[in-house]
Amino acid sequence: MSRQFSLYLALCTLFNLGTSLNFTNSTSKSSATVHWLDGKPTYNFGTTFGIPWPEGQFPSNLTTFTATTSSNEEIELQSWVTGQWADGTVKWTGHAIPASEKTSDAYTVTAHNSPSHARKRAANATQPRSLVVTDATSSITVDTGKLVVSFPKNGSILIDSIRTASGKTIGTNGRLILQSQSGVADKSDSRGNRSIDYFNFASSIQDVSVDSNSVRALVTVSGIHKATDGGIHEDWLPFILRFYLYAESDSIRLVHSLVFDAAADKNFITGVGIRFGVPLTGEEYYNRHIRIAGVDGGLLNEAVQGITGLRRDPGSAVRNAQYEGGLLPNISTWSTTVSKAVKWIPTWGDYSLSQLSPDGFTLKKRTKAGQGWIKIPGGTRAGGVAYLGGATKGGLGIGLRDFWKRYPSGLDISNAASDVGEITVWLYDPAAEPLDLRPYHDGLGEGAHNYTNQLAALDITYEDWEGGFDTPFGIARTSEIFLFGFEQTPPRKKLADLTEYINNPPVLVANPEYIHESKAIGTYWALPNNSSAEATAIEDHLNFLFKFYENQVEQRRWYGFLDYGDFMHTYDADRHTWRYDIGGYAWDNSELSPDLFVWQYFLRTGRADVFRFAEALTRHSGEVDVYHLGDWKGLGTRHGVQHWSDSAKQARISQPQYRKYFYYLSGGDERVGELMDELLDVDKTYGLLDPQRKVRTDGWTPSPNSTVAFSLGTDWSSLAAGWLIAWERRGARWEEAKAKLTSTMTSVAKLKFGFVTGSGLYNLENSTLGPPPADPNNTGIVSVSHLSAVFGLPEVISEAIEYFGDDLPAGFKDAWLDYCYYFNATAAEQKARYGVSFGSLNLYQAHTRLAAYFAKEMGNATVATRAWRDFFKTDGLLPGAPWNTTHVSGADALIAVDEASWFATNDVAQYGLAAIQNLALIPSALGT
Repeated sequence: MSRQFSLYLALCTLFNLGTSLNFTNSTSKSSATVHWLDGKPTYNFGTTFGIPWPEGQFPSNLTTFTATTSSNEEIELQSWVTGQWADGTVKWTGHAIPASEKTSDAYTVTAHNSPSHARKRAANATQPRSLVVTDATSSITVDTGKLVVSFPKNGSILIDSIRTASGKTIGTNGRLILQSQSGVADKSDSRGNRSIDYFNFASSIQDVSVDSNSVRALVTVSGIHKATDGGIHEDWLPFILRFYLYAESDSIRLVHSLVFDAAADKNFITGVGIRFGVPLTGEEYYNRHIRIAGVDGGLLNEAVQGITGLRRDPGSAVRNAQYEGGLLPNISTWSTTVSKAVKWIPTWGDYSLSQLSPDGFTLKKRTKAGQGWIKIPGGTRAGGVAYLGGATKGGLGIGLRDFWKRYPSGLDISNAASDVGEITVWLYDPAAEPLDLRPYHDGLGEGAHNYTNQLAALDITYEDWEGGFDTPFGIARTSEIFLFGFEQTPPRKKLADLTEYINNPPVLVANPEYIHESKAIGTYWALPNNSSAEATAIEDHLNFLFKFYENQVEQRRWYGFLDYGDFMHTYDADRHTWRYDIGGYAWDNSELSPDLFVWQYFLRTGRADVFRFAEALTRHSGEVDVYHLGDWKGLGTRHGVQHWSDSAKQARISQPQYRKYFYYLSGGDERVGELMDELLDVDKTYGLLDPQRKVRTDGWTPSPNSTVAFSLGTDWSSLAAGWLIAWERRGARWEEAKAKLTSTMTSVAKLKFGFVTGSGLYNLENSTLGPPPADPNNTGIVSVSHLSAVFGLPEVISEAIEYFGDDLPAGFKDAWLDYCYYFNATAAEQKARYGVSFGSLNLYQAHTRLAAYFAKEMGNATVATRAWRDFFKTDGLLPGAPWNTTHVSGADALIAVDEASWFATNDVAQYGLAAIQNLALIPSALGT
């Protein structure tokens, strides 16, 4: 079956039958147009984006790219290949455009594979550049044309100076701030506990590197935190900082990644921040300005020494100049009743904003350390931007993306009345309670290694607990910070616009039509289908489900430093709340692949709201739900009350397919690429930890560097996804990854019952996969789980089959098509094929997309009809479901909410994927 289909594809390619691409919106085979996701932004400080390309078109080692605006003006473009087809042609590219005063509505990128064009581009590269990078022995300096930024290569200072084009130094001594304590008081009257130690840490730089071209420079700084006072403390919390600087830009984007690597019961983070000095020498106090973003574009507008509101009036010109952030008229022109008394007007050197919840921030100021704080009226949700500077000396703005969503966050301005003020953005505000990552219960008497008790507990709370497994050691969190340099205090409107900019950074993306026709991110999805009443109803249901979860994030306040991006697993209809405190029903942790649903929903719709939701999910699930250090590096944690509390540490949760969409669309996000690289050795973890240890009956036990057991569904799908992505990306280990993928696919095809076998023994030395312990002679065993194909397996296999093309291991596609057909087949059909039926299963609606794949590949209308019948009439979310929400208010709920108690997140994820893929693969069978 698979050989015939491969031959058909080969003939189509050879004779160009049925494979021509009709791109829309000024897109052709050699060009692609990208547009702004949220509409044209007010500012463009430089942007990176990704573009897919059809197979066989452009050799990756010969192709160059150019870009033009909507008015056909050529602009500077930096390009790199992020993914290749198996034949070595370009599959995905990353591109960077410089900052510009004039922003185009769209940009068209054109590929050129002629040697003459490559030589021409190389010649142009010798022309003077606006982005100049100097990589010296002790530091790296980047000159964007608007800012000159110096990065030391050792010590504790990340950036020792930021200078404007005119030579003003507006930032100094940029450094990380970390604070922690060794314990917490159990209650308020225990705060006199003298046994708690308090520590301050500074960054210790271990490596600094730069990657640059004509448009974008990426400076990567890695290191660890060292104690500076408070006593002896081991070095901890390794960090990786990525600074993005674009030509002609006066902004710096910083991606800050931190890994927790300590005992949770002895290490409580109390503050994580980034601080810069702002030189103010020579600037009069009344010409020094404070700006802090408030709510919905609002700003706190103050001067260090205020001239407005005094008992005596200095004159309207003076007052207006100060409020507007301009240089005040010479003091000799003021009313003498004010000018002679300026020394009696206090200077306010310190300001502090704390966002300790998603619903409120407090704001205060004081004249200097040692004096009392004065309250400033606060608000609800702060924008997360602060500025310190002067009318003549310039200044520095700093902002944290998703500021209030990642509470507790904060902004501090200090020493503004001194020669060098300081500005700090807190990723975790010291004003909050310490970050407590300890287990939420003590084991409840289950016994650390008593699997009988643990399985009994699992049966009541759905939590799979095990002693020592509820640890955050190795989890990570990534944040985005923006810096802005100014020659003088900027207008209020600009700072308000920049607040919007950092919270919704401009994104360039190709149209869904073009992405779909390129086939570079799968062919299992298609554009929205409203060709019939049935299809329209499904589209409405998909929109309903997405909007429901988007609204639940807001109503249920699923925000916080570690939590933002995730959502809950199952609802408690009695309490009118999600089961946030009940074992495996709390945080979802990517269970049953909601990541795949929302990303595929974005691919087909191109909607900005879906992209932002999916991006936040990717940033969370790849960091907090996965281990990045230790024996479990690369494994994720099953759903639970805490993101790390469940003892099921498995590859299904760290599935790299969940990250793949964002990686390519973003132009190869370096942090996400790093996370995917971390997963290349996940296969080795099976020699240390058996995912089936509590239920295994065949006697097998894991041993490092030997043959290990894993499932052909939830385990192999994650491993295979990582290997396929590594092959596409052509990184340092791509040939190893290709060999492992090829070998295991070949091995699956050799199993008598293929994927129905359920598991196998994998040789870590030669990457072969043999029959499972229960069937050492490969006589055929049936072990089918409803979970095997709901963690990315269909997507990974579909993409792998297309990627291999004619080189696909013999028999592999047949093995997969068998599984696709028989999962939802009758028990009689299963018994006739395998000797026994698959038994009592569920998730039949979810598996209709497998039947749809079979029907599409085999041209089988009968199976296509069966797939739609099962979609509408088995389990899951059916047409007769309410498809609406119920409003709950008053004494029935803590706050007024909308609930839909008739489904869980598992249902939503798998309904969404089945609906999207069935509409793509067998649309004509709908309604038959």
